[in-house]
Amino acid sequence: MTTGVRLIRNDQLAQQVEYAYAATVDAPLRAIWVAGACPLDTDGATVAVGDYAGQAHQVMRNLVTALEGAGAALTDVVKTTVYVATTSQKDLVTAWQVYREHMGDHEPPSTLLGVTVLGYSDQLVEVEAVAVIAGAE
Repeated sequence: MTTGVRLIRNDQLAQQVEYAYAATVDAPLRAIWVAGACPLDTDGATVAVGDYAGQAHQVMRNLVTALEGAGAALTDVVKTTVYVATTSQKDLVTAWQVYREHMGDHEPPSTLLGVTVLGYSDQLVEVEAVAVIAGAE
């Protein structure tokens, strides 16, 4: 399947950002909502305890796997939210850099935010996503 995602830039807003300000998708399409990808291994254990980058890599690998299970890829993502359990902007940037590494040239609208705690023991990073792929006509 091919992606119907079109990322929208706006020359009246800052151009230094690593994400599009909006995204559009032409119908027909199939929408995919991905639960927050967590830094868990296949046994359900939190990996890379205390390591923001290590957890972000696992989160992104798990996100790719979840998308593949729905017939999609990272290039089909139209919106993400990146959660980082921290009060430090440095930790946010670390997680964001790993996220950007995995996303490559695809820069969908995204929100990056620090939160006080995430759901699993020792969890520092989580990424949720919405993706779309061309649907049957």
